[in-house]
Parts: sequence; structure tokens; C-alpha cells
Amino acid sequence: MTNPLSIALSGLNAAGKRANASANNIANAGTSGATANGEGPQPYTPVDVVQTSVTTQDGAPQGVKSAYAPRENGTTTVYDPDAQYADQNGLIATPDIDLATEIVNLQNAANAYRANAAVIRVASEMEREMLQSFDETA
Repeated sequence: MTNPLSIALSGLNAAGKRANASANNIANAGTSGATANGEGPQPYTPVDVVQTSVTTQDGAPQGVKSAYAPRENGTTTVYDPDAQYADQNGLIATPDIDLATEIVNLQNAANAYRANAAVIRVASEMEREMLQSFDETA
């Protein structure tokens, strides 16, 4: 039998990671660093959350597994010859972050969190009512 609480808890965890990833991406959107060929610290690399389904051997759902993954091609170069880490061509690296996309991702994570919390609330209420019905029949 599928356990709705464990599935919803894994969903809560995944939604929390997605919100955290978007918040970190937004917070670091204005940072910069040296290009791959330049000297100095590397710029912030945006992260995404990768979610995969978890099932039993017979295919019954058990929730999701989530992990942070650095975004491929997560930086772009910008011309700023006065920057501390500019290379000989005046280029620096900055995170390639679209703020609108990150805000939508943050809202989606919040909605997923609320939905999973509702599943936990309903499952708990159903369990409580079932246990009360046993008390009433005894």
C-alpha cells in the first residue's frame, strides 16, 4: 500500500529545495567573477533541482528524490573593463540568471509545498477519524 505521508514529505522536501535554489539564484544574480581564462574567483554558478520518482520494485510510488545540480552553461560574459577581475579583453563572468524565471520557479515551489502540506493534513485527519471510529465501536 502506498503511504501518502511519506510521498507528501518527499514532495515537501523537494519543494523546499526548489525554493532554496531559486532564492540563492536570485540573491547571487548580481555577482561577478573572473572568466574561465581570467585570474580571480569564479562567479556564482546557478543551481537547479533535479527530481526523480522513487518507486518500489513492483512500481508502486514512494515519492520523489531531489538533488541540487549546477546549471550547465550557467555563466555569461559581460564587458566591464573597470571590474577587478576583468580579463585582457575587459570581460568578466556573471551568472546567467533570468529573474522572472526564478520568481516563477519560486512561486511554483510555494504552490507545491502548499499542496503537499494539504495532503499531509488530510491524511492525518483521515487517520484520526479512523482511530476514533475504532474507539467508538469498542
